[in-house]
Amino acid sequence: MPKTMPRSLALLLGACALLAGCHAGDPPPPAPRTVLVHEASSAPLSSGIYTGEIRARHEVDLAFRVGGKIATRLVDAGAEIKAGQALARLDPNDLQLAAAASRAQLAAAESDLTTTRADRDRYAGLLAKKFVSQGAFDAKDNAFNSAQARLEQARAQNQISGNQAAYGTLSSEFPAIVTAVLADTGQVVSPGQAVLRVARPEEKEVAIAIPENRLAELKAAKGLQVTLWADQNIKLRGELRELSPAADPATRTYAARIRLLNPSPEVRLGMTARVMVNNNADSNLLVPLSAVIDLGQGPLVRVVSNGKVTTRPVQIAQFREDGVAITAGLQAGELVIISGAGKLVDGQDVQPKPSTPPARQR
Repeated sequence: MPKTMPRSLALLLGACALLAGCHAGDPPPPAPRTVLVHEASSAPLSSGIYTGEIRARHEVDLAFRVGGKIATRLVDAGAEIKAGQALARLDPNDLQLAAAASRAQLAAAESDLTTTRADRDRYAGLLAKKFVSQGAFDAKDNAFNSAQARLEQARAQNQISGNQAAYGTLSSEFPAIVTAVLADTGQVVSPGQAVLRVARPEEKEVAIAIPENRLAELKAAKGLQVTLWADQNIKLRGELRELSPAADPATRTYAARIRLLNPSPEVRLGMTARVMVNNNADSNLLVPLSAVIDLGQGPLVRVVSNGKVTTRPVQIAQFREDGVAITAGLQAGELVIISGAGKLVDGQDVQPKPSTPPARQR
């Protein structure tokens, strides 16, 4: 007859089986949380930021040298032009009539000179034969000299009229870009009145205005950094080229020109630019403002190291428009969490995800 299993042993085996089944069905550990990170990069302290406009160093207003009615305008703003290319033309009728009148006056002066020369020569012969007085000959000689002077005057006037006819076509002496149209077809312009504004694109700079209490700071700057409002990832180097000796009477600021040392094709005339004045030789680390948190113990940042969260106390050197300058507590190249850092804890597993590509330094 088979022996029955003791009840205590049966209960023990059942509990073991139950525990084994529970372990087999445990859920897997949660996946690391994805966090946005930003690579801490070095940036000199900025002691001043000024907004300006990208301008050409050489900018010229083109005007007709004679007055008249604009018959045609051959270019628009933004057009690239060549040296000597026709840009606009005046109505040629008046200029052509003036040239024709000048030619007629020249012909009349030449005819008058021929007549007075013949009279003088004839009176010279009569004077030799004592048929006329010396006074009569002198009158003919004076008439000849006057006719000769009128001929020279007519020749000069004819040349001026010919030049003025050529001045009816507006052109540039150098390759340039048309930046503004100041007069249009049908408008009557006077000599010297600006019709087009052109700029030479080779040298670009930033035009800014400096308050008087910042002049010394600008002159002593160890570096100038220029960024574009259109693309703040582009960072350019600049240097002070020109500073006005007198303040603008309306704004009480001094006009300054910052020459771009490394312009790129993305820099276009008329763009808005920011000039940052750097007066600190030591570089600090720049992080986004959202990376800095305060839990009651001073400013902190949380970085990702080996897939885990680490908290770092930091010292802030400066709040800037493009972020926060950190002077201590952080190393260049570390990945700083910029979103939801206050909800994380030390040692938590995370998956870093870059927020934006690094800025292009030029």
